[in-house]
Amino acid sequence: MFLQFFANLRQAHVPATPREYLDLIRALEGDLARMSVDEFYWLARALLVKDERNLDRFDVVFAATFKGVLTLAAAVEAKELPEEWLRRMAEKYLSPEERAEIEKLGFDKLMETLRQRLAEQKGRHQGGSKWIGTGGTSPFGAYGDHPEGVRIGQDKSRRGSAVKVWDRREFRDFDGDAELGPRNIKLALRRLRRFAREGAAEELDLDSTIRSTADKGYIDVMLRPERRNAVKVLLFLDVGGSMDWHVEAAEQLFSAAKSQFKRLDHFYFHNCLYESVWKNNRRRHDERMPTRDLFNSYRRDYRVVFVGDASMSPHEIMAAGGSVEHLNPEPGRVWLERAILAWPRTVWINPTPQSQWNHSLSTTMIAEIFQHRMFPLTPDGVEAAMRALAA
Repeated sequence: MFLQFFANLRQAHVPATPREYLDLIRALEGDLARMSVDEFYWLARALLVKDERNLDRFDVVFAATFKGVLTLAAAVEAKELPEEWLRRMAEKYLSPEERAEIEKLGFDKLMETLRQRLAEQKGRHQGGSKWIGTGGTSPFGAYGDHPEGVRIGQDKSRRGSAVKVWDRREFRDFDGDAELGPRNIKLALRRLRRFAREGAAEELDLDSTIRSTADKGYIDVMLRPERRNAVKVLLFLDVGGSMDWHVEAAEQLFSAAKSQFKRLDHFYFHNCLYESVWKNNRRRHDERMPTRDLFNSYRRDYRVVFVGDASMSPHEIMAAGGSVEHLNPEPGRVWLERAILAWPRTVWINPTPQSQWNHSLSTTMIAEIFQHRMFPLTPDGVEAAMRALAA
């Protein structure tokens, strides 16, 4: 049964590995699920799902594989309630004194009582204290009042006293094309990682310490440099104009990149790369850095990411003097080609939806200059960009 569950996950494109499956089996042998279906669900999800976008696929496969095996739910879900029973007719509220008089059954007794009443009840009921219905003090039903019960068919929680909710769970697929948030940006950026130990020896090397202590006969503490992401990243951010629509997404990407890469430097440009860039937007007219100096300061092993919507007049790319802010002596295309030549691992990330790229001539031109290494600012897009940079 568990092997079939693993096969179904693989068939649904949930990238669970045989090692993770064996970890699950060992966890079950160690009784970590405690013979509970709910505990098994959470255990399996924790071990087999490593990407949030696969959570909904996992739920679908889990439900299909173990349908009819759920010991507690089998007694309940096998019997469907007519919809007309569950329509909201009235809401019942009790005083604190009245609630105190109602007996609490306890979870096991509650579910056993529900099973019995499902078998016995023949019709719709409202306002009572025993049968499954609406607006009463029965522990089963909707829009009533009971200090402990099973909520059936109610659209939302009202008093928070239900110990179990019998409603259909609705899920929305995690969309790889959705806009980024801080969490999934970091997950996508992790594709570009290369760890190395560099710098001062400040971290305890436990294995070497044990080995050296055993050899020398006394405690010999060994240190080593901290293991860090050794990838060096240069980030060029388009600001102003049409990029004002994408400020939040660009800020989230910038913030996530700073947390993921210890060796990150950034510069700003407007629309297209020209002979100078800047680091402080308030002082961009006074404190500029020549672009040519960057070619000399940052070596070829840097990974370079341009972030911009590539929306501009084609003259800003192809013509000298085409910039909207100054008379550029050389076309923007020349500087972009020089950047790609100086840093072979270079990509462009575009916050504009990919479906709109073909409607912009400048976007098409930039994509051709970058040899079509232009990616959308989405989880899948950023992940693909990181893979291109890592190649």
